Amino acid sequence: MNMEFPPAENPESEGQNSESAPKSKSTSAFNEDAALALLKSPHVTAEALAQLAKNPGTSKSHKVMVALASHPRTPRHVSIPLLRSMFTFDLMQMALATAVSPDVKRAAEEQILMRLESIPVGQKITLARRASGRVAAGLLQTSDRRVIAPALDNKRLTQALVVQAIMKPHAPEILFESVSGHSAWSLCREVQIALLRSENTPLERAQEMAKNFSRNFLLEILPDARRSDLIPNPEATDPK
Repeated sequence: MNMEFPPAENPESEGQNSESAPKSKSTSAFNEDAALALLKSPHVTAEALAQLAKNPGTSKSHKVMVALASHPRTPRHVSIPLLRSMFTFDLMQMALATAVSPDVKRAAEEQILMRLESIPVGQKITLARRASGRVAAGLLQTSDRRVIAPALDNKRLTQALVVQAIMKPHAPEILFESVSGHSAWSLCREVQIALLRSENTPLERAQEMAKNFSRNFLLEILPDARRSDLIPNPEATDPK
């Protein structure tokens, strides 16, 4: 079913509900202003939004595409596919918008994460500073200090996300250096534990962190190759 936006002077438009999409048997002309007005209507229906998405002109209008994908009444089977053709920074804003539903936000983040390898360094730095915590955490898996540093300073990044980034099997060595030297994250207990579990953490910094934990706890978490460096007499047993 196609979307129709007849001119105001067209007599056939009289009496039609401006909050729903008019029907047409043939491909109708696309009017961006009319589409945006429909999207702003407080009473627009999910059916009208789904009909708008089918109009060929919708995909050619950046404003309409963004408004349609982020509209809370747009059906999920309509809004989520639209994300694939949106600009990266539009996706970033959508993932941060309070009015957007959580599943659409997550889908927007997924689209960004899938593009990371092909995104230029300058855009990665901007995303590291401004994007959601989940996107910032994804950027921690790069091997570029220029990207990792602002990602670690992102206010939306959480301790859990930092720990998850450190624990990934192929986390870059520079990440351990950056996190262990960070003024805030290096002081967090769970982050310290994650760093101590890895041989990639710089030895001097691991030695400082090890002072915050008991010998028995270190024996539980440290890799074998690090025990002799971080625990005095690692083979000795504690007296009962």
